[in-house]
Amino acid sequence: MNDLRLTSSGDAPASRRGGTPAVVFVHGMRTSSHIWDAQLDHVRARGHDALAVDLPAHGALRDERFSMRRAYDVLDEAVASFGTHRRVAIVGLSLGGYTTLAWTARRSARGQTADIAGVVAVGCSSDPKGKPVALYRTLADAAVTGSQAARRRSSAAATWWRSAVLGGRSRPGGADVQALIGGADDVGPFRPGWQVVTDSLSHLAGRSSVANLRATRVPVWLVNGSRDRLRLEEQRHLQAAYRGALVVVPGAGHDVNTDAPEAFNRVLDRALRTFEQP
Repeated sequence: MNDLRLTSSGDAPASRRGGTPAVVFVHGMRTSSHIWDAQLDHVRARGHDALAVDLPAHGALRDERFSMRRAYDVLDEAVASFGTHRRVAIVGLSLGGYTTLAWTARRSARGQTADIAGVVAVGCSSDPKGKPVALYRTLADAAVTGSQAARRRSSAAATWWRSAVLGGRSRPGGADVQALIGGADDVGPFRPGWQVVTDSLSHLAGRSSVANLRATRVPVWLVNGSRDRLRLEEQRHLQAAYRGALVVVPGAGHDVNTDAPEAFNRVLDRALRTFEQP
């Protein structure tokens, strides 16, 4: 893995139970579980049981509205599906990563982490309480309402996002951002409307990914593409992690698993190996 840089936040006691963990994959905003098809094949070939879930308002749950409580239910059900004593690693991208960190912090506060082997949090190293996510919400509001006032409010935000995410062969801001400012292809036969963006960001409002990392008591690997200009606070996130590691994948944008699938799979292999340690 000599093309990847690994930074650690230091050593801490390892998880209590070893063994090969099962894996749950959680997608980003306005996509679905299908973005993980290649990773499902990869980890299953290496002996891991695995599944990819659909968050509310996405994929098989397209008829539901997004809420954090329902997203927690989805993760609880996915982990429970592997059996009472099976340890599970959670891999979340963007919205899926923020949701996973919030869910893991909640489980940590309740002393319910014995079955969580670790978390791979991808493309979620900007705190949702910060300016970039607020700008994203403003743009989403303009897309949903279509009002002249909303379009005026979104003008400055759109300029910022264009400078932040456009350019090159990859998508530095992710497929969801590209769709918002124009130029993205649809992902699969169904693509959620912009209501899911306002719902999702409303439920993230007031939640800090840094605070969730401080509260979490399982190993966390932060994975970002080098071209993802939304990784504004990755060092702050790393410092907050209980047992953290940071990997930056060269040449990849926000959607690391599809921008650089081979490199991402190598990162995933290494993270899962560390999660197996007793």
